[in-house]
Formats: sequence, structure tokens, C-alpha cells
Amino acid sequence: MTISNKIKTCIERSSWIRKMFEEGGRLIAERGAENVFDFTLGNPCIEPPAALHARMLQLAQTPLPGMHRYMNNAGYDETRNAVAKRLARISGAAVAGKHIIMTCGAGGALNVVLKTILDAGDEVIILTPYFVEYKFYIDNHAGIAVEVCNDLETFQPDLIAIEAAITEKTRAIIINSPNNPTGVIYPKSTLDALGELLVRKQAETGHEITVISDEPYARLAFDMEVPSIFTSIDNAVVVTSHSKDLALPGERIGYLAANPKMPEVDLFMEGAVFCNRVLGFVNAPALMQRLVSTLQDVTVDIEIYRKKRDILYKHLTSIGFKTVKPDGGFYFFPHAPIKDDIEFVKIAQKHGLLLVPGSGFGAAGFFRIAYCVDDAMIERSLPAWTNLAREMGIS
Repeated sequence: MTISNKIKTCIERSSWIRKMFEEGGRLIAERGAENVFDFTLGNPCIEPPAALHARMLQLAQTPLPGMHRYMNNAGYDETRNAVAKRLARISGAAVAGKHIIMTCGAGGALNVVLKTILDAGDEVIILTPYFVEYKFYIDNHAGIAVEVCNDLETFQPDLIAIEAAITEKTRAIIINSPNNPTGVIYPKSTLDALGELLVRKQAETGHEITVISDEPYARLAFDMEVPSIFTSIDNAVVVTSHSKDLALPGERIGYLAANPKMPEVDLFMEGAVFCNRVLGFVNAPALMQRLVSTLQDVTVDIEIYRKKRDILYKHLTSIGFKTVKPDGGFYFFPHAPIKDDIEFVKIAQKHGLLLVPGSGFGAAGFFRIAYCVDDAMIERSLPAWTNLAREMGIS
């Protein structure tokens, strides 16, 4: 069977994360699991909160009538209302259930928003380093991804560069805080400044620019609060999932939420509900919607991730690696000790360390560590990190 040339090209430049994860299987078979330290995939190692298991048991023992039937394409009203109630509380905005669509994860939500707002050739700004799938999602809907590099010392947005990148065709900008792959959080002052910039550019260009805030790590914040985008930017949509905050990555349950202050918000929601259907997602999983509706104020124990972060940060910086300390999420994005980050990752494999090159996130010269792994593996890996630092001449 043949596939399109376009998809062949996409496969060739597709996710380094999966490539390295697959390499891990080969190394484990070769060296034994205890000698391989896989930091490639952002797949939470901890279990969902007890409250989720209790609710699941309750639903299994006392199923609701029609619990598995079709629903409104935007999701169950009680789930949308529960999500809206929390968002209204943390943002101060008049978010209601009608502003929420339950989706198949944050990826589903992103595709729904992009299909809703993009015409062919419209541009979407993404901030480097970026989550690798953004480019593919934008291309899905005939958009053009425009990369704007963040400050590579702090990984904070470069507002001057963003302004320079805005054109007559700019339709959206995707932000991600806490960020994958860097772990940084964008403070409210930055979001306020971005909002002011966009208001000015919208007046110049005569069309709206939508901020899509990708927030699956928003509840995994250690040292500062994650500000609500709705308090800074009117024309904003939140896309998120419960993959990380409830440790449910395999369940693909998330939502999109439109700021009620968005221009023509009702029309946007009508379009997004339509796109949720025609993209083939149709509905977010029914059982998961029933579960998360009662868990909007429940989160995994983030102190578990803080401990992992602190162990690795202390060790990495003590042996010569240069890295920003993550504010949230569960990733580090250190400088590679050599210019060629792909070659560095290959060298790390000799020590059993599986990492992802920064080139996979649009930022050559860095590498990503996903530390959502068992404490025991982190501890076992420390000598390997030390040996790698010595080989690279930085320790």
C-alpha cells in the first residue's frame, strides 16, 4: 500500500521522543532494565488520585441510566458546568458551561480550535522550543507555522520577536505554560504585555489574533502560580487535558474553554462544536467525563514531582550541566555540552541514558529530560550522569 509523499516526509521528521523511546527497548534487551535510564517520554509514573478510583468504583457498582449513550457533541452538561465553575473561580471571568467543549485530550482540543479559526494559508505563531506536534496540527488545517524563538537563557517569550513576526496572515499564537520542554511558567506580567501587544497589532491588521493557551501542566506548578490567560487576554482559548494533573494520559480526556470576553464567542463555540464532530472525535469518552466532573479540584500530589526535580537539579548542576530550574511540569531542558545535540544524545546512550535532542523541539544545542519516572531509577542514574559529564569534560 502506498502513502502520500507528504506523510512520508512527516514520518521522516516526526517525533524524536518516540524514536528514543523505541531505542530504549533495544537497550533494555541488550543491557537489562536496571542499566537503562529512560528519560524520554512524558508518561506519568504515579497513579491517579484515590478519589478517582473511588468514583470509578461507584459508577461501576451503581451505573447511571444511559451512562454510555451518545451525548451532546460538546459533552455532558454536568461535566462542562463543573469545568466552567472552576475556571470562573480561578480567573474571575464569567465562564459558563456553554463556553466549554469536552475533548479527546489537549491534542483533540488543539485540532478543534485550529480547524475552527484557520483558513488555508493563515499563520500560527509557535514559540521555540515548542511541543513537536504543534507543526503537524497546524498543517492538518492548512495553516502555516511561524517559529519565534524564546529567550534561550530564560525560555521566556521574546515580545519584540513576536511583534516582528505578526503579519496580515497571523491568525493565532500558541503558548504553553508550564512549558514542554522547558518547565518554565510565563508570569502574569508577560501575559499582560502580550495581550497589550496583540490589541495593538489587531488594530493595525484589522483582524483578530487568537491566543491558544495549551495548559496540560497548569496544576503541576512548584514555585509560582500559573496565571489564568483569561485575566490578561480577551481573545483566548484554553486547551488542556487531565493526562498530567490526574495521571490519566491513556484516557484522552480534556477540554477547550473560550474566554467569555472573546469577540463573537457564541459563534466560535458553534464552530468548535461542529469541528469537534466532523474531525471524528465526536465526543470525549463518556465514562471519563462522568469521572472528571467530580474531580475538578483534585490533583495528583505535586510534591512527588518536586522531589524528583530537586534531586536531579542538584546533581546535574553540581556536575557541570547548565539548565533552567523548572517552575512546573516534569521536564528539564539543559544545554548540551557540545553543539551537536543529536551526537550528544548518542553519547549519552553509551551510559544507558535515554534523552531527547533539543532539535526535536526546534532548539538545537539542548536536550530534554522527562523526570516523571520512579525515584529509584533517578537515584540509579546519578552515577551515569556523572560519568557522562566526565566524558564531556564538564565535571
